[in-house]
Amino acid sequence: MSSQVASITAAAAGTLTLGGEVTVNRLGFGAMRLTGPGIWGPPKDRQAAIAVLRRAVELDVNFVDTADSYGPAVSEELIAEALHPYPKGFVIATKGGWNRPGPGQWTHDSSPKHLREAIEGSLKRLRLDRIGLYQLHTPDPAISFDASVQTLAELQAEGKIHLIGLSNVTREHIERARKIARIVSVQNRYSVFDREWEHVVDYCEQNGMAFIPWFPLGAGAVGHDVLSRIAHAHHAKPIQIASTWLLQRSPWMLPIPGTSSVQHLEENIAAAAIRLSEDEFRQLDDVNGKTAAGRIRG
Repeated sequence: MSSQVASITAAAAGTLTLGGEVTVNRLGFGAMRLTGPGIWGPPKDRQAAIAVLRRAVELDVNFVDTADSYGPAVSEELIAEALHPYPKGFVIATKGGWNRPGPGQWTHDSSPKHLREAIEGSLKRLRLDRIGLYQLHTPDPAISFDASVQTLAELQAEGKIHLIGLSNVTREHIERARKIARIVSVQNRYSVFDREWEHVVDYCEQNGMAFIPWFPLGAGAVGHDVLSRIAHAHHAKPIQIASTWLLQRSPWMLPIPGTSSVQHLEENIAAAAIRLSEDEFRQLDDVNGKTAAGRIRG
């Protein structure tokens, strides 16, 4: 790891303001991978996980995304152990709406009762009086979506949530939710090689909402020829170019690449300093048959 890469911070990505109230650097950290295999149980090396979180803050990461279901509970506990008392302006985004019966197993529960219990648990584990950004982790097919969102709105009114976000949702879900509460962010799967939610990215940009891509580096395609060629030209790694493409895709994009390695964390953050030319951006955009005309952002 070169000293130049290790000195680049998340501030190089610029900033984004959530809900017109909370400004964060536009390259965050996803804390899911700090747990054990199958997103279950503690990490193999707890001190290494804590070191990653502390290094992220040293690199000006001030937005960390987690969920009560990661572990379950483990990710939130690690964040508090590593970082509490939190730096000024540090935002923790967590989520609720899943149960975890075992490793690699996820079952829906976005009922009002469960969400209230989930938020209380997250507040306790994170040692917070109010959660900076609370996201409905996924719509529950057995529960009224409107009732789930209404519960979050009530908890916001009670002072337990500052801002509300959604995850794994369609545009219809977002529009319905916005009739009930102010929605400041959407977190869906998205990467240079996975554009299923392209229209949701556009919708978020049009309406001033952050789009938080999960699986943002599309790890299964990091060896793609175009990605590798552009990475070579920038003396960078393909995963860095994948992250750079996201940052230039929209000023409302807030990538949260995760890792359990300090070295990989520093590489991920160093992507904030890379700038793709319009032609390079278009080459990557065209991998999925899209057109980048007029869409590249500096």
